[in-house]
Amino acid sequence: MGKFGLQLKATLENVTNVRPVGDDFRWYLKLKCGNCGEVSEKWQYITLLDSMPLKGGRGSASMVQKCKLCSRENSIDILGDTITPYNAEDNERFKTIVQFECRGLEPVDFQPQAGFAAKGAETCTQFPEINLVEKDWTEYDEKARESVGIYEVTHQFIKC
Repeated sequence: MGKFGLQLKATLENVTNVRPVGDDFRWYLKLKCGNCGEVSEKWQYITLLDSMPLKGGRGSASMVQKCKLCSRENSIDILGDTITPYNAEDNERFKTIVQFECRGLEPVDFQPQAGFAAKGAETCTQFPEINLVEKDWTEYDEKARESVGIYEVTHQFIKC
């Protein structure tokens, strides 16, 4: 059993408080089996709403799956209280935005998608529907009369 932190790094232009929105936010991951090393070919997503029982009544996890290669049962759980926004002061530095508790597997890749939100750094203008699938996002803040954006989104996983 291990905990892995997903760290985000981005260049923020006139925005702060970049965060996933809602318990139905989809974390798209590629996962590697800790037993045989098989990496999932397709993106798999988990949400805070997902809850599956673990074998033997040991609680629940966001996802429980059998490895296609070795048939071992593995699980991953989102630690909801670790979800943290990426702020202007984090600009161009890696920051852990969520942690996952993993049993028998580890996350190896992350694909940001829709479901992020941010606010204007000076104006607090809300930007509720941000899609980071292209790793870049731009908009215009009417109150501040300036462009806003999130650029060069990258990530890494760390062991916690």
